[in-house]
Amino acid sequence: MRKLVFATGNANKLREIKAILADMDVEVLSMKEAGVDVDIVEDGKTFEENALIKARAVAQASGELALADDSGLEVDALGGEPGIYSARYMGEDTSYDIKNMNIIERLEGVPDEKRTARFVCAMAAVFPDGTEKTFVRNMEGRIGYKIAGENGFGYDPIFMLPQYGKTSAEISPEEKNAISHRGQALRAMEEYLRERFS
Repeated sequence: MRKLVFATGNANKLREIKAILADMDVEVLSMKEAGVDVDIVEDGKTFEENALIKARAVAQASGELALADDSGLEVDALGGEPGIYSARYMGEDTSYDIKNMNIIERLEGVPDEKRTARFVCAMAAVFPDGTEKTFVRNMEGRIGYKIAGENGFGYDPIFMLPQYGKTSAEISPEEKNAISHRGQALRAMEEYLRERFS
């Protein structure tokens, strides 16, 4: 079975990735499981650049195919914030409850049609031979007026999906994986990997 090291320490993200790639003949390992301990400085200016920085570092350290994603929330009324700084927004260790409340408060008085936002995911693969491939996908929605839902993580509890009338933390993980930015980017990558492996 082929090995694939996913550049993340986020257990929630790893669970999502393993679920989406479950029907592929590939063993998905976390950096820890692969014994990779590298300090990665994400100093790219785009989601794509940061995903490639992570994937290159992990491919080099493990000698295996490495996958990495960089994803975040872009809120139009906030000029695209938090964007590539989504994970580090308001400080490295600030809880998402605080971050989410901050975004809701900053949008006070902003009408529905101007609360547009999207989750963006850049998925990068770096192969042992140096080949690189990236896919970028979005999930469009709006910022809600309160925190709602227990299923998601990060900014999911404030991200309203108009087609469901719920936040992305209120729908099931299966429903989320079917439409999410990460789900879409991973499926594009999966298709590419299947072609490459066949």
